[in-house]
Amino acid sequence: MSGHSKWHNIQKTKGAADAKRSAAFTKIAREIIVAVKEGGSGDPNNNSRLATVIAKAKAVNMPNDNIKRTIDKALGAGNTDSYEAVTYEGYGPGGVAVIVEALTDNRQRTAPEVRHAFDKCNGNLGAIGCVSWSFDKKGVIIIDNEDGELDEETVMMDALDAGAADFEADGPALEITCDPDAFNEVVKALEEKGYSFVSAEVEMVPQNYITLSGEGDVKNMQKLIDMLEDSDDVQNVWHNWDND
Repeated sequence: MSGHSKWHNIQKTKGAADAKRSAAFTKIAREIIVAVKEGGSGDPNNNSRLATVIAKAKAVNMPNDNIKRTIDKALGAGNTDSYEAVTYEGYGPGGVAVIVEALTDNRQRTAPEVRHAFDKCNGNLGAIGCVSWSFDKKGVIIIDNEDGELDEETVMMDALDAGAADFEADGPALEITCDPDAFNEVVKALEEKGYSFVSAEVEMVPQNYITLSGEGDVKNMQKLIDMLEDSDDVQNVWHNWDND
């Protein structure tokens, strides 16, 4: 998503119902469990993947107690949660490229769910690699400057000094991008300078965008995103629809 599209989506979900917030926390908790188990540590200083997920959790205001409790659960000897990372790729209405990232304990449940969403919304599921070539993996940090209190040039210099690759001021959204490998260091440096984020995660950023002109395509594309995001197994839905 472009900065503006990203901000548009954040604004839309800022006042989300408690049920939506709870679902988001549940999905992030699943990511935390996987990060702890795969990284072999509950300390973000020694587990870069966990540090990345914690940055994402904090950006959506997941309470620190929830984060700690989930880490402790993952470290517990009796914990048997086992999730597998699966990626699906395909096309939405009008040829919009879509990448779906899931964490699942049952592929036989998740794959049909994802396929059904594509079929239902006039899209089609493709082979792995069919659209991912047109996306770049980047660390993306969004700072809210809706009240105009932050000086854009100061934020830009702080971001670049922290190791960011690019900075863009798009209305009320200040978007910072960086190499995925530098993400945790950039987040930490900006936090130490007192910045807080409305979004902070490693994303699949499209190299180009598609605008849908037909009302039916727009409705189907939004429905596809909603259906995928409503799935308990789906963690992220990346796409190149310019839905400003």
